[in-house]
Amino acid sequence: MKKRLLILGGTGDAVELAARASQLADVEVISSLAGRTQQPLTPKTGTVRVGGFGGAAGLAEFLRRSPIDFLIDATHPFAAQISANAAVAAAECNVPHLMLVRPPWEAVEGDRWIEVAAHSEAAKALSGQSGRVFLTIGRQELAAFAGLDAIWFLMRAIDPPAPNTPIPQGKLLLARGPFSLESERQLLLEYQIDTIVSKNSGGAATYAKIIAARELGIPVVMVQRQPIPNVERVADVAGAIYWLIQHFK
Repeated sequence: MKKRLLILGGTGDAVELAARASQLADVEVISSLAGRTQQPLTPKTGTVRVGGFGGAAGLAEFLRRSPIDFLIDATHPFAAQISANAAVAAAECNVPHLMLVRPPWEAVEGDRWIEVAAHSEAAKALSGQSGRVFLTIGRQELAAFAGLDAIWFLMRAIDPPAPNTPIPQGKLLLARGPFSLESERQLLLEYQIDTIVSKNSGGAATYAKIIAARELGIPVVMVQRQPIPNVERVADVAGAIYWLIQHFK
């Protein structure tokens, strides 16, 4: 009988993991997407479910009912709540649990980073210091910057913000990475950007903007990640596949 693997997804890593895990003998892959994105990154293999579980208790019930043999959390590094719920549910159900967490970016020579702990702190860092800001934080955090009327914002997100969401003045660009260095450099120059606000998401898909900012001497207000659960973790898909194989021995 096949073992069931539940992947909490929504990222490129999760899609790759689902494809590679599906090639393993005796593994049935179920990918779960939160459903917050209109056009999510959806695996082409295995079963896909969309929607929340109803907190840690709901996820625990799903693990028992399915039943699930392994759980890999491959959500976005800033999906703190689902990761916390996964840790609680897996421990309660005694299901082997792994986090696939891409390493955060680290500042190198030439970077001008202002590191902050939250989007509200990022908004404070901009006040009186910036005039034209590139917001690359997604649509859900735009309201934190809505009161900065003296600043013009270029806002990039995959989907538009929900109706009636307060957003800052400026222009909204709808696009999904990866983005090339040339296109990011051109974007910063075209809109005369003097500051970037970014989440420290890690990975290659959106790192080009950080390189472009370094080359152009543009400061980056970098929102740091929240603490993650103290569970077993790996940094890439290969590590997750190795972990899974080891549990079959």
